[in-house]
Amino acid sequence: MTDNVLGLLGLARRSGNLAIGEEPVAELCRAGRAKAVFLARDAGASTARRAQRLAELGKVSLVNLPYTKQELGWSLGRESCALLAPADLGLTAAVVRGLSGTDESLLDLARRLEEKAGRRGHGKRTVKSGRAAKKPADVEAES
Repeated sequence: MTDNVLGLLGLARRSGNLAIGEEPVAELCRAGRAKAVFLARDAGASTARRAQRLAELGKVSLVNLPYTKQELGWSLGRESCALLAPADLGLTAAVVRGLSGTDESLLDLARRLEEKAGRRGHGKRTVKSGRAAKKPADVEAES
């Protein structure tokens, strides 16, 4: 379970859908693009207070992670990481679902995120061009 969650966070970083550190997380929350704020279990009290304010600013949940700053940093290719925020709803739902295996209090949040992700219709989008609708891959292939 742990490896899966850390792997998902690494995937989010590689896809550019993860703000890492206080300032990037603050920017994402101010822009209204954060889907949750995650906090390392050994983060300091001032970082925890800042994380709470940022979660309130972004109108998202604050999730206390079971990982240390060093464990998070290692999975993200850094020395350490105390605070992060994903920008992708489906990925956030998957991370919270993975965490709910060790923290049942997160089950409700996981369900709400999954519902929201499902409602947004994260399926294939089509781009109308000419007579027929084309899939994004078809449009890119023509470019």
